[in-house]
Amino acid sequence: MISILRGTVASVGLDHIDIVVGGIGFRVHVTPAFAQGASRDQEMTVFTSMIVREDSMTLYGFESADERDVFTKLLSVSGIGPKIALAALAVLRPDDLRRAVRDQDLTALQRIPGVGKKSAQRMALEIGDKLGTPAALPGGETAAAPAPTEDAVASEVSAALVGLGWSEAQAAKAIEKLAGNGLGASDMLRAALVTLGGGRG
Repeated sequence: MISILRGTVASVGLDHIDIVVGGIGFRVHVTPAFAQGASRDQEMTVFTSMIVREDSMTLYGFESADERDVFTKLLSVSGIGPKIALAALAVLRPDDLRRAVRDQDLTALQRIPGVGKKSAQRMALEIGDKLGTPAALPGGETAAAPAPTEDAVASEVSAALVGLGWSEAQAAKAIEKLAGNGLGASDMLRAALVTLGGGRG
């Protein structure tokens, strides 16, 4: 099991980085925000989770061990696979996920691309207190997630659309039509899907 990689970033994509460790290159799937923060030739430590299936071995990468542990626990929810678990961490920080699960905040959980009301209910029910309690601010309030920038939202939605089978060009065209509307990631993804009309080229 590969749990940590430390090496040099060879290339950066919308939702992945290629990192060279000891002369061997590893492709690691990450959130769009993580990818945006990485640069070629940068020395980087990545906490990883390796998903092994009959026909593939895939690495998912995180900035902290906490994010990796949250990702692993999300996979225990029926119907939640690696793509949705990674999308959850693209939209919500670990403590925000803890708060949403603790408070049964289905609205917050439904911000995650691919998670509807039933999936959000399953997530809240099946995870329970497995994620632990969120850290509190000095005043006793849980820290709120910073609002994502428009560029970060567009990158996140683009990665989600490409993952669903559209080309990068099709995703970019759909997102361009929605730019400047102040939409969050889940709303923009829904609107882009309507714009694309279900056709994959």
